[in-house]
Amino acid sequence: MAAKVKGISQARKNLNALVGDIQGRMAVRAIQSALIIGGSQAALYTPIDTSTLINSQYRDIEVNGTRVTGRVGYSANYAIYVHDPDVPQTFRRATAKKEFLSKGFEDTKRQIDAVIAKEMSL
Repeated sequence: MAAKVKGISQARKNLNALVGDIQGRMAVRAIQSALIIGGSQAALYTPIDTSTLINSQYRDIEVNGTRVTGRVGYSANYAIYVHDPDVPQTFRRATAKKEFLSKGFEDTKRQIDAVIAKEMSL
């Protein structure tokens, strides 16, 4: 005796929506963690004179469909000149480096890969 079960397609649709929502949240959390790690190291390398540059650091996450993009930057208008290796400068801070933003992420690549793998695992 077979009985017809109603609602299977609706349950499947709800399950797919739930799984997609969980994966979306995990991806955003992984990107946020990566930005925090890389941005923290970049802040350590950022030259400090009046603290305007280091206080202008920002993080931004943009979700566009299935693409999640994270960005760390500096809103101070002179940040590009301080970051540029072709502009000669001397820094007071011992840990300050040229290309501080790029090097901050390069030096923490292993940590970033590990945290993304951890956040994306179920």
